[in-house]
Amino acid sequence: MGTSGKEPGEEYWSFIEPIWGVVGIHEDPDVFLNQFRKLPPEQGHVFAATWCQSEVLNGGLHQFFWNPTGVLAPEAVAGFHAMGLDECAEILEEAMSFFGDDYPRDQEKRADILDRIPGDTHEERDPFHHMNDKFYDGLDYENSRFEKAADEYARRAAR
Repeated sequence: MGTSGKEPGEEYWSFIEPIWGVVGIHEDPDVFLNQFRKLPPEQGHVFAATWCQSEVLNGGLHQFFWNPTGVLAPEAVAGFHAMGLDECAEILEEAMSFFGDDYPRDQEKRADILDRIPGDTHEERDPFHHMNDKFYDGLDYENSRFEKAADEYARRAAR
């Protein structure tokens, strides 16, 4: 249990649960940005970082970028920095640089770029494969580092 008597993750989830279905990551990038920009910055930080870490833990950075969630990569970078998870932010920024200077928020554009990578194995077709373990280490899932950082950030923002 955390210092508040709650399990790690409960506080930040309570903080973003009311907006979870309000911001559409599966929408057009302009729709996403319009909805996202209406959020208080702190909620946006936690929302974006939560989506990112969840997707990366589920299938790596390749999955994050290939799926609709990749639309919020720049916001996730800001969220990780805001929560003090700078290693995760820096790895995500490095991964985003694969797409060039003008990060494509459009899922089809990102997927097309990723689908054109040649190779016979998943590792050969995954330009982020070598970054996943570093990202996982930054989250320190076993010690609930992400949850604790997000809880503390949400607690400060709610004051």
